[in-house]
Amino acid sequence: MEPWTAFLLGLFGSLHCAGMCGPLALAMPGNPNAKARFLLGRLAYNLGRVTTYAMLGALFGLAGASIALIGLQSWLSVATGVFILATVLVGSRISTQPIRAVDRLKSLFGKLLQKETPAATYTLGMLNGLLPCGMVYVACAAAAASNGLLAGTGYMIAFGAGTIPMMLTIGLAGKKLQFRLRFKLARFIPVYLILLGLFLIVRGLPFPEGTRTCCGIPVLSHK
Repeated sequence: MEPWTAFLLGLFGSLHCAGMCGPLALAMPGNPNAKARFLLGRLAYNLGRVTTYAMLGALFGLAGASIALIGLQSWLSVATGVFILATVLVGSRISTQPIRAVDRLKSLFGKLLQKETPAATYTLGMLNGLLPCGMVYVACAAAAASNGLLAGTGYMIAFGAGTIPMMLTIGLAGKKLQFRLRFKLARFIPVYLILLGLFLIVRGLPFPEGTRTCCGIPVLSHK
C-alpha cells in the first residue's frame, strides 16, 4: 500500500480523533508557561502514539505477508476495500467509545497523568494508540494489504504522522482551539474512506500481466 494514502487517512481521520481522543490530549500534564518542557511533553505523547501504530502496522503487515505466501494478496486487497466501503455505506459508526477503555485503565492513566516527565507522556501516547478507534482499524486493515512487515510498519507510521498536526495543535492550544472547522471538515471523512476502499478494490482486481500502473493501481487502456 502506498504511504500517501495512509497519511491522508490520518490527516482526515484526525478530525474524528479530535473529538474522541482530544480530551485525553488536553489532560496531558505540564505547565504551559514552561514552553520548552511543555512542547517536549506533547511531542513525546504523539511519538508514543506513532510507536504503537508502527507496532500494529508490523503485526498486520506480517499477517498480510503470510496471506500473500498462499497467493491471496490481491483478494486481501479487494476484501479490505469491501470492508471499508461496507463500514461507510451500511452507516455503522467507524468509532467506538474509547472512554470505556480509559475507564478500565483509569488507575494506570491516573498515575501517568500525575507525572510531568517525557517518559510518562510517551507511555500515555503508547496507551492511547491502543484505545478502540475505527480509523485505526481501517488503517490496520489497509496495512494488512501491504507487502510485508516493513511496508505495514511504514504505512502505519505514515498514518500516525497524518494525525500529528491536529493532535499536537490540540495539545498546545488547549481549550483555546475552536472546533467549528473540525465539524465542517469531518463530513469529508466518509468521502475519503469510500475513495480508499475503491482504490484497494481496483488495486487488487486481477488484470492482465504487464498492465501499466500509476500510484499502485492499473491504468486501463482505451482498448
